[in-house]
Amino acid sequence: MTSITSVELNYLVFRYLQESGFTHSAFALGYEGGINKCTIDGNMIPPGALITFVQKGLQYLEMEANLSNSDADVDEDFSFLQPLDLITKDVNELQQIIKEKKKNLHKDREKEKEKEKDKDRDKDKEFEREHERECARVREKERHEREKEKEKDRERLESEKERDKQLEDNSDRRMVTDAEDKHEENEFFEVGPEPMDISITSTSQTCEIPSSDVMILEGHTSEVCACAWSPIGPLLASGSGDSTARIWTITEGTSRSGVHNDSLNVLVLKHVKGRTNEKSKDVTTLDWNGEGTLLATGSYDGQARIWSTDGELKTTLSKHKGPIFTLKWNKKGDYLLTGSCDKTAIVWDVRAEEWKQQFEFHSGPTLDVDWRNNVSFATSSTDNMIYVCKVGETRPIKSFAGHQGEVNCVKWDPTGSLLASCSDDISAKIWSMKQDKYAHDLREHSKEIYTIRWSPTGPGTNNPNQQLVLASASFDSTVKLWDVEFGKLLSSLNGHRCN
Repeated sequence: MTSITSVELNYLVFRYLQESGFTHSAFALGYEGGINKCTIDGNMIPPGALITFVQKGLQYLEMEANLSNSDADVDEDFSFLQPLDLITKDVNELQQIIKEKKKNLHKDREKEKEKEKDKDRDKDKEFEREHERECARVREKERHEREKEKEKDRERLESEKERDKQLEDNSDRRMVTDAEDKHEENEFFEVGPEPMDISITSTSQTCEIPSSDVMILEGHTSEVCACAWSPIGPLLASGSGDSTARIWTITEGTSRSGVHNDSLNVLVLKHVKGRTNEKSKDVTTLDWNGEGTLLATGSYDGQARIWSTDGELKTTLSKHKGPIFTLKWNKKGDYLLTGSCDKTAIVWDVRAEEWKQQFEFHSGPTLDVDWRNNVSFATSSTDNMIYVCKVGETRPIKSFAGHQGEVNCVKWDPTGSLLASCSDDISAKIWSMKQDKYAHDLREHSKEIYTIRWSPTGPGTNNPNQQLVLASASFDSTVKLWDVEFGKLLSSLNGHRCN
């Protein structure tokens, strides 16, 4: 007798949870059951396979009860037994139930069919009503967005005559402020008289990009999770939940308005054979090497892939046991660093196409990684900890503890001497390799901070005489600029609005 293995049953349950929208339950089962290691081809399993399998089992038991009946007149549907009866009663008891119900079988079946039809009609009507309501909401939202865009256009037209005067006034005010603060040549940011309250009439409003200058790149069929420009050419890489990454060639002089994807050179990097949109193949992160010749992608299946600029898959790196959340090339380009939900970080030797060293220090998923130099790096995690590690060392060379929530992002400054971090505890912190405690605790945001970036200024950059600044972005809809020497807030950019 053919039997089903536990691996096959686990996979059917995993697919059922995915198809039913139980994403977290599916992830937990997939992670603990090692679904990504099984040899089952997901493309061969049809939707609803688990339900079909259970139904066929019940039908077999029901058929057995009918065929065991001495009555030769057996109806081919066998629909008069309830599933609970099939599960709890033996064949003899089922035969007795069949005899008692057989006289009213045809009538009961017709009633049941009619009820099912009514239910289906009700479901169809409810689905249609919900679809109409959703369409109405979408149309209303689009109408509202169009009205907002028209209002913005009108405001820009009305303020056209006043803008030159405002710019002139702002320029004079900035010159006075720069002279007082002795930053006459600082072009990276502008310190106003009250940096914590940026006026809506400031020059930041003039940087708003009109819709006519926006190019929309269409092609992905699910959410776009990451994008990155090539450091040397007009190539933009994007990664999506549709299990693909794409390399877009954006040539200079390409028309912004009315651009069509047919006129763009687009390479589709498929992370799964056959159909796309498999959640286990979501492209979660990507990064170009320093020469712009290779693109690395990380996905939900725990694999890192390296692609050439012409879309050729060069290498697949497999060792993680969970989704890859972050990956980074070192500056030299010989190592690739990945961080995963399996609580580890791995350094890969790209030339040898194998893992160099796995770092297992965190007690929670690794959320971000960043190289300090070609051999040392920092990692952050949901366990609130930050570790500085070095290739060849079996223990962290530095540990930073101080955050009271998940550490979402870590970034080294251009010299590699200061490390910035941000967290769900509504703080950003600046750490120095010379001390264990944070050098500055930056607390001006009102909600979780999810990313940070250093300015391309100060020592170690092409603008060494300009001030080094840290930017932090938060769910409170603001971006804040920080003086890293004194740990003071310079400016709060409040132009974003949370709808």
